[in-house]
Amino acid sequence: MKMPRGPRPPRTTADAFMKARRDILDTIRRIPRGQVASYSQIAFIAGWPGRARLVARVLSDIPSATPGEAASSRSTPGPVAATDASRAGKDSVAVPWFRVINAQGKVAIPKGSPGHLQQIRLLKAEGVVFLNGRVSFEKQGWKPGDASPLLD
Repeated sequence: MKMPRGPRPPRTTADAFMKARRDILDTIRRIPRGQVASYSQIAFIAGWPGRARLVARVLSDIPSATPGEAASSRSTPGPVAATDASRAGKDSVAVPWFRVINAQGKVAIPKGSPGHLQQIRLLKAEGVVFLNGRVSFEKQGWKPGDASPLLD
């Protein structure tokens, strides 16, 4: 009798990154309007626990909703120039990157940069409230069932 096989693991590091990228972007697309999630929460829910920096890396490569605005560095999460849309392909469609903030409830993009201001503007437009530069995860954190122990 033949045993059923599980999904085939990625063959290369590039394959693993592309799978992680897909998993992470699919998870971010699920964050409801007016709610936020942390990098570590996204990594956990996407099936890549402990990989918050990977989430930041994936977000640093997606195109911005506003052409011409770019994050101050490639290692910083946030929008990149919209000219990268062809490279991003279908991943660039409707990714609410701005709903992902750091574990302290703050925007991770350097303060005062165009990306930082854009992220705050987009979050406020959805009704997200900042108090002393922070968002309360208790009040506006995404709670997708009991999937993540990182919400406490």
